[in-house]
Amino acid sequence: MAAAGVQQRELGPDGSPSQADSNFSFVHGDFAVTVISDGFITVPIEIVAPEASPDQRAEILRRTGHQSSGLVDSKTNIPVIKKGDDLIIVDIGSGDKYQPSDGRLSANLLASGIDADAITKVVFTHAHPDHVWGTLAPGGSLRFPNATYFVGAAEWDYWMDPDYLNSMPSELHEFARGAQRDLGAIKDRVVMVKPGDDIVTGLRVIDTAGHTPGHISLEVTGGDGLIISADAATNEIYSFQHPKAKFGYDTIPELAIRNRARLIDRAASDRTKLLGYHWTYPGIGFAERRGDGYRYVPA
Repeated sequence: MAAAGVQQRELGPDGSPSQADSNFSFVHGDFAVTVISDGFITVPIEIVAPEASPDQRAEILRRTGHQSSGLVDSKTNIPVIKKGDDLIIVDIGSGDKYQPSDGRLSANLLASGIDADAITKVVFTHAHPDHVWGTLAPGGSLRFPNATYFVGAAEWDYWMDPDYLNSMPSELHEFARGAQRDLGAIKDRVVMVKPGDDIVTGLRVIDTAGHTPGHISLEVTGGDGLIISADAATNEIYSFQHPKAKFGYDTIPELAIRNRARLIDRAASDRTKLLGYHWTYPGIGFAERRGDGYRYVPA
């Protein structure tokens, strides 16, 4: 896995890398990180920015989507992290089960020379389709057969509720069926984690619940700091400019807003680098204060 120095090369026409030499790789403390793309998903602007003005929505679509369709292209940036004998992947995309524009992880890992059998740990930040539906290969076997899987205990309990038809709103039932399929497939090799736990020394779970009830992010020690934020801030424009605004797919909006605002304020105060799952590839940058809000500045 390429990890020496930092490099970014020409991307494909959709803004996502599709070849090994397009990967963004860097060293952070004791960790070597390579960001692999699973492609992207499309999300309606009404979901991305339900409280935005027409002008604000137009800006988001101009920069990250399509004015004609009203859809935002949300990239799927998956970090592969090497430390010692461990090869760790954080979230694994959706395979062939969600949207036709994603599901590229396996091909891009192969092109990058990363063997799925060599992955020792898989961390799920939460159990939405674009993060866990790639658990099973087309034949039904585990895509990462030699890995131990790490899941937030609160996240597991939420999605694995046998009474989900009554405990969840109907629009989440398909998500729950997929989560139970994939989490159930790894139940014999799962480690439940909570905020404050280490995946390995220097890779610590932090609480960013709200997008889902057990959503977690990861703090990576070294340098000036790095947080793998996953979906705590989903859009590189609106989530930063208006961190206290609602996002349509947040399960507990008030909690999501508190944790998003706290995360972005901390990152801006401490100049902590962020790696976001859905930001323009490779999704690595900083939060800077701007007026009453913030702005995302790519690294």
